[in-house]
Amino acid sequence: MRDHRSGEHGPYSEVWTGRATARFQWLLALIGAACMALGIGLAVDSAWTSGVAPLAMAVVGCIAAGLLVLFGTLAFVHVALRVDEDHLEVRCGHIGVPRRRIPLSHVAGADFAPHVTPRNWGGWGYRWRPEKGTAVVVRRGEGVVLRLADGHTFTVTVDDAEAAVRVIRDRLRPRRPGTKL
Repeated sequence: MRDHRSGEHGPYSEVWTGRATARFQWLLALIGAACMALGIGLAVDSAWTSGVAPLAMAVVGCIAAGLLVLFGTLAFVHVALRVDEDHLEVRCGHIGVPRRRIPLSHVAGADFAPHVTPRNWGGWGYRWRPEKGTAVVVRRGEGVVLRLADGHTFTVTVDDAEAAVRVIRDRLRPRRPGTKL
């Protein structure tokens, strides 16, 4: 987590960034890579005598399963949260996809959640549950729960979620002209 403060652009120049990382998902990525290697190994050096169709199904199945596990886990190895003057942005994985950008004008409130768990959300990743809303869960632990103006909620696991909640709440408070932070 990093707090950046700068007085260059007036009272709203602070940008808060935070992230959460799930280290054990690297193990799942290795399993996905192993499945792909098995599929490639079967395709290159096959000792199957029962025909081409079963061999093709095994190769395609191993490679497809490996790619799904590999990319699915790498997409949610970490989540980055950025709160700037006007928006809150959530990026997942190494290439930042999936990504969600929420204008702070659409946020009604923010709460600290001390215990966000994948079990409560149905697993890791980008999740939606009708009774709970939407979440990005990369590990169990603390998180930020946003109450959106349309009545939905959005939960993000992030380190130092209490600081994120303070920054978001501060941005939501109406400012009087001429006042500084």
